[in-house]
Amino acid sequence: MKNHPIIDQIIDNSSEAYINLTPDELIDHALKNNEGRLTSDGALAADTGEFTGRSPKDKFVVEDDITRDTVWWGSINQPIAPEKFDSLLSKVINHYKGKNIYVRDAFACADPTYRMNIGVVTESAYQNLFANNLFLRPTAEEAANQTPEWLVIAAPSFMADAAIDGTRQHNFTIVNFTQKIILIGGSGYTGELKKGIFSVLNYTLPQDEGVLSMHCSANIGEAGDTSIFFGLSGTGKTTLSADPNRKLIGDDEHGWADNSVFNFEGGCYAKCIDLTEEKEPQIWNAIKRGALVENVRFFEGSDKVNYEDVSVTQNTRVAYPIHHIDNIAEPSVGGEPKNIFFLTADAFGVLPPISKLTPGQAGYHFISGYTAKVAGTEAGVVDPEATFSACFGAAFLPLHPAKYASMLGDKMRASNVNVWLVNTGWSGGPFGIGSRMSLSNTRAMITAALNGDLDNVDFINHPVFGLAMPTTCPNVPDEVLNPRNTWADKESYDKKANHLAGLFNNNFKSFEEGSNEEIKAAAPKATSVA
Repeated sequence: MKNHPIIDQIIDNSSEAYINLTPDELIDHALKNNEGRLTSDGALAADTGEFTGRSPKDKFVVEDDITRDTVWWGSINQPIAPEKFDSLLSKVINHYKGKNIYVRDAFACADPTYRMNIGVVTESAYQNLFANNLFLRPTAEEAANQTPEWLVIAAPSFMADAAIDGTRQHNFTIVNFTQKIILIGGSGYTGELKKGIFSVLNYTLPQDEGVLSMHCSANIGEAGDTSIFFGLSGTGKTTLSADPNRKLIGDDEHGWADNSVFNFEGGCYAKCIDLTEEKEPQIWNAIKRGALVENVRFFEGSDKVNYEDVSVTQNTRVAYPIHHIDNIAEPSVGGEPKNIFFLTADAFGVLPPISKLTPGQAGYHFISGYTAKVAGTEAGVVDPEATFSACFGAAFLPLHPAKYASMLGDKMRASNVNVWLVNTGWSGGPFGIGSRMSLSNTRAMITAALNGDLDNVDFINHPVFGLAMPTTCPNVPDEVLNPRNTWADKESYDKKANHLAGLFNNNFKSFEEGSNEEIKAAAPKATSVA
């Protein structure tokens, strides 16, 4: 690591600075520091303390001349004054005095054209192991000559004074685009490091490089065709992008440049709740020496993790370098995408199992970022709850969602990519009446789209959503392709379709002002269906 004045100051303040330790060395330090224990698989298990997930209400962006007129201000991007940031940074640097710290060189963006060098400073060894696993790893020679462009500074044991420091409470994550620093305090949750850099890339790449940043997974076929999978939690993004016939580019964060789709990261941060080898063999086998599992509990009297135990949190996680997975693309780069899949688990049972989108519809559904959560049903059927997250990742967007949607439309037209909306939710009725889409049918439809088997079939348009639905698909019964046909009560389907269309339209109102006419025209028509 070449000199950086702030890192030099932090190192000078510390008792001991451990720089670019290996995973084995970090694990040894973590065990010595009582930060965790080893699992029977050899992974390090650590607890993240008070926070077992991100705290979006405590995320801030410094408002200054760079950000004032560019950031999408609101509940996601809350402003904080530059002088408050400067004061907190000074306090955190002073907080490190006399402490052992861990410093790491890393970088983001697997396409070297867009490489961002990162310096990471953490209080704990387990956080530094996370940074090693999730960010891209420079060679020893690269690290020796690397000057960080961005810093990630994490101090979980530092507590802010909200009344003085301008935060909401004692914990905070602050992004300063002028000083190029992400400052994290009061929380040991490692996801704040990862998503901090993702938020930065979501700001810099679209504006400075013309690269569309995306919250998605991506894989590549034997013929070199790249596919992208967007989807919120529970829609099947990880499952459907893990294909034995295709190599994984990455599971979460990517950029779409003029000639490439590239992974931002060097690892995966997967959920562990109810993990089994049968359900998720790739994740299961990736949990070994060098991996970090968070907030898990063990079977009594053993070092074997009980992944069904969610007594700490349902958000149990494992962080591992991508090379812990077989069948990966090396480097983590593919060509321009041939197919994009928007995955939704529609618990209302309204949307088609697969439909092809126009550029305007793609922009509309991208901005909407829809899925539906199923409420608890022990005492009977409860109506599903619609969930919308702009661009399938609203929490990480510094710019207005319409910016990303407009870029998606431009790139779609330039590359002639196919965009598909895939419903992995319910068919034959809403949750409680219908049944979950068959995974084998969903896989067959995605395979058909990838192979071009849907290029020359007939399509009909959904009367409310206007989506182009194929009338036939290899290895899928024709009757399931039109969702209305799967409902015994057609009138109930019509009512439910109009209800869902209304939810879409209400959600979109806040995005109308920044959207173009093509996207606006793609809104569903909430009218009665014959």
